[in-house]
Amino acid sequence: MTLLDGKYIASQIRNELREQVAAIVASGRRAPKLGIVIVGHNPASETYVANKLKACADVGINAEKIAFEDTITEADLLREVAKLNADNSIDGYIVQLPLPAHINEQTILSAIDYRKDVDGLTPENVGRTVQGLPSIVSATPRGISELLSRYHIPTEGKHVVVIGRSNIVGKPMAMLLMQRPYLSLPKLSAAAVGNATVTICHSKTTDLKSICLTADIIIVAAGCPGLLTADMVREGVTVIDVGITRVEDANAPKGYRLVGDVDFASVAPKCAFITPVPGGVGPMTIVSLLQNTLQAYLQ
Repeated sequence: MTLLDGKYIASQIRNELREQVAAIVASGRRAPKLGIVIVGHNPASETYVANKLKACADVGINAEKIAFEDTITEADLLREVAKLNADNSIDGYIVQLPLPAHINEQTILSAIDYRKDVDGLTPENVGRTVQGLPSIVSATPRGISELLSRYHIPTEGKHVVVIGRSNIVGKPMAMLLMQRPYLSLPKLSAAAVGNATVTICHSKTTDLKSICLTADIIIVAAGCPGLLTADMVREGVTVIDVGITRVEDANAPKGYRLVGDVDFASVAPKCAFITPVPGGVGPMTIVSLLQNTLQAYLQ
């Protein structure tokens, strides 16, 4: 069993990005710039934003936090999005989710210029991904693609089961895997997954166990701790665990521990490859956002 070390691969990619950004600046051009829009004071969102700002600084990408109170109206936020679309000093930006209940997330995401959509969530980028055209790919699927590629795990001809049908992970991941092959990720990426046979499962899927037992690769992004157990996987499978949930644990130093959607202790011994939680997909998601920012700058 080999652990797919997202921290290590992310550090490799950060080194590559650092060199690329340094070369851009040395040539007399400005560094790429990322905008991060946050509405309100959600503690988890504040932490995510701080981590993204730190990651940008680490590779030389400029970043700006653009904060609004949670009282901002949807109309006013749309006007701010329009300003960012027109701002040539910002190459890409994200709107940190979730947004307050009175703001329609899809309305806001749909207003983002797809060329600056470094989260890869606009209808234009999703549609281009589906058609196998050059696009900015959602960060988590892109990170998973990097892990598979850099650990030389083939997807061609393999049966991949994706558990979860979210617009952020499940759906775009399935699209990347079934392409022929998916080569529209730019050359700054090593990933070229594709030619897989993909089954998407979700909360209404019947007999999930039988489906998973036919899989060569299982990607679990259901947000359900311990969903995948040992009796659901065959020997030699590759398991990618996207889930991460905070579980109270009085014996842990912080009073909690982080667990994934996979019962790691029982599943790992049967795997050829498996991601840990934490330290697997999470670091890859952040570094993929940096890759997407550089892609938006270069296009």
